This record gives sequence, structure tokens and C-alpha cells, in this order.
Amino acid sequence: MPARPETAPPRRPPRGPARRTRRTVAAALIVALLAALVVPLLWPVPPLPDAVEAAELAGPESRFVEVEGITYHYRLEGDDPCAVLFLHGFGASLFSWRESVADASARCTAVAFDRPAFGLTERPLDGEWEGPNPYSPTTQADHAIALMDALGIERAVLVGHSAGGAIAVIAAARHPERVRGLVLEAPAVLSSGGTPRLVRPLLATPQARRVGPLVLRRTLGGTRGEELVRAAWADPDAVSAETIEGYRRPLQVRDWDRALWELVIAPRPDDPAELLSGVECPVLVIAGTEDRAVPFEDSARVAELLDARLATFEGVGHIPHEEAPERFASELYRFLDDLDERFGP
Repeated sequence: MPARPETAPPRRPPRGPARRTRRTVAAALIVALLAALVVPLLWPVPPLPDAVEAAELAGPESRFVEVEGITYHYRLEGDDPCAVLFLHGFGASLFSWRESVADASARCTAVAFDRPAFGLTERPLDGEWEGPNPYSPTTQADHAIALMDALGIERAVLVGHSAGGAIAVIAAARHPERVRGLVLEAPAVLSSGGTPRLVRPLLATPQARRVGPLVLRRTLGGTRGEELVRAAWADPDAVSAETIEGYRRPLQVRDWDRALWELVIAPRPDDPAELLSGVECPVLVIAGTEDRAVPFEDSARVAELLDARLATFEGVGHIPHEEAPERFASELYRFLDDLDERFGP
């Protein structure tokens, strides 16, 4: 009778040092997880120093109007059927368009406004707004059109800088009958720099909502914020103290950090890159060759995809309308003249 094969004895759980090591690692992971969940909720969040209401920072040119339940801050100059609506980029406000509005008003009605989360426009926090999220780019595009309605503007040329360019593209694709033309300056369209879709739910947790605004304070406040502004110019030393102060001023508004976090985590149902094929109006693209935020090659690609004219600003950085305002005004005038020749006033 053949011998039975020997059966290996059952494996026993590790004992001694190996078992203790596993328990230690497991305990450490549990502690780390609990810390990640609890510590942010206990982290002290000091109030913003010397915060004020937006209206207290309003200047003589400031105007306010309610649009879709939100009080918008805007500036309007000129009185002409031809209208231009300026949309600023991330971290900016209508202050950025101070020279552009004055220049354009000699040719048409010029309007600049603060998008929600910026400038002196109302900053509702989570649970304080009705309807669509006002920090979503799609909602902001719709609100730009609603602002035109509130101001009695039937059609306008939208001038969008950086993230404002992405919103201008969304508005043109969603409301083609209201947009006469687009001027996209350093448009953040192909790589918008927005929060990745998979990450946004994590940033919307109570823990992230508590700590995130503190991160924004450190990023945009103090010397770091000044460095970011200067980095947008080809020559950082060319940025004046007045310009730095103009960018810093809205950081005095109550809850600016919490509202900006709402914009960071806001839903983005529309991808402006995918909407380029739906833009039917004439387009001008303006870009600086020394842009460190939106690579010049990206702007050139947008111009190619839209079959648009590309105005190249040699030796200029991310904000041509501030670094080379006279050249920018000249390009805008040329574009408006071309529209008049092709389609009439």
C-alpha cells in the first residue's frame, strides 16, 4: 500500500516580535487616520484681522447691482450701443482693468465687474445662496449675461483674461446670440489650472473647508501674495506699489478666504476646451511671449483652434493689458473696427 504524502502542518499566526510589529503599524495607521479626521476640525482658525464689509472699500467709480440674488460690484464708462464687457482672471478684480475701461470708453460702453470670490462683489458662503453655485464657471458665465440684462446691454464683446477667458468661452458657447465677439487674453482654456475633478470632493469635506482658507491666507497674503503678482509681469521690478496695493485691497473684505475656497471646490460642468468648437463669433487672441502662467504656446493653440488672429506681445508676461496698455487698447480698437466693417455697428 503506497505511503500517504505528508500533509504540511497549518500555518500559525506570527508570534513574538513580528506580531507586535504588525500591531504597532496598524495602531499607527489608525492614529494617523483619526488625526487626519479630527485635528483639522480642532485647528484654531483666527479671524481675519481688520476685516470690513465690501461696501466700505468702494470708490467713487464703484457701482452695485443685484444679479440673480447676488450684489455685483462693477464699473461702467461710456454711453454707446457698442459694448465691451471685461472679465478678470484668478486673484484679480476690476481694478486690473482700470486703464482698459478708460481707454475703451472712448470707443464704446465699457463695463468691468468683480466675479464672485473677488473684489467687492458679494461672497455668499455654503448654504447662503439659492439656485446654481455662483462660484461655478458655468454659473459665472450665465451671470455675466444676466449682468448685461441688468445694465440694458443687448450684445457685447467679451474680453476675458486668463480664467476670465475660460468663462468668456463658456458664455459665448452657451449664449451665442448675446456675444458679438471674443478677445481672449492669455486664456486659461487648454489647461485651466482648476482643481482636478477627483480631488474636489475631498476639498469639500468639513476638515478641508476649515483648513483650506488658512492655506489661501498664507498663499495670497503678505509677501507671498506680492511675489505672485510680480511674477505675472515679464519684469517683476516694473510692478508699482499702487498695483500691489490694488491687488491686495480686496483681501480686507470679510470672509474673502472662505469664499475663495468655495470657488476652488466649485463644480465645473463645462470644459471650455471642449466648447471651443461651439464658438461662432469672431475671436482675437492676445498673448505675451514671456507668460509664465499660461504658456504662449497654449494661447497660440487656442487661436489656431478658433481660426482667430493672434496678437503676439513680445517681451510681455501674463497681463498684457497692464504691462502694455497702449498696445492692448490698439489691438482692441482694431478688433472692434473689424467687427464694424464685417457686421456693422
